[in-house]
Amino acid sequence: MPDKILVVDDEPEIADLIALYLRSENYTVYTFHTAGEAIECIDSVDLDLAILDIMLPDADGLSLCGRIRSGHTYPIILLTAKDAETDKITGLTLGADDYMTKPFRPLELVARVKSQLRRSKTYNGAIREDEDVIVHAGLILDKGTHECFLDGRSLSLTPTEFSILRILCENKRKAVSAEQLFHEIWGDGYYSKNNNTITVHIRHLREKMNDVGDAPKYIRTIWGVGYKIET
Repeated sequence: MPDKILVVDDEPEIADLIALYLRSENYTVYTFHTAGEAIECIDSVDLDLAILDIMLPDADGLSLCGRIRSGHTYPIILLTAKDAETDKITGLTLGADDYMTKPFRPLELVARVKSQLRRSKTYNGAIREDEDVIVHAGLILDKGTHECFLDGRSLSLTPTEFSILRILCENKRKAVSAEQLFHEIWGDGYYSKNNNTITVHIRHLREKMNDVGDAPKYIRTIWGVGYKIET
């Protein structure tokens, strides 16, 4: 069954172009130009991924992102303006998995979609290449089912958050750079030292783990190097 992808962009030309490229890859695509139109689809269709433009006429894509993340864990890709750095950070904090800056190359967007779907399916059990369970100081991560527990409490993680935590646990007590995390999660692509994607996801992970403050218990920042997990 083809993956179902939601595309929300107030510019019909862009929405139609995205849909054209995605349908050429045999995805089922639902296109809308307002948040209001998209909400009914979100509530009634079993979607696999959402592509959201931040600038919408009736509500911003960030609120739509939050609406999705409140009940679903499928990947979200945001489309942002070139200089909308604050929106990018807010979107990642709300649970978005990736973003692309307009104007973008459609083929690159398709590649991002494939990458996100591949990881999402892996972690949700559609592809069970590794059944191992990681156990570390109260943390339990099942790489086959994408389940995560902390001291018996279930954590609802996005695929990107799960990936970061998995990589850190697999390298426990070793520092992992933001660049290494970026390349391991997204596979390839240019990494800029000004890219704060990993930083925002780390912050979101700490919030979900109730591990915020000046001295986090689990995910430690090693200044000038990266992150490591230890207790």
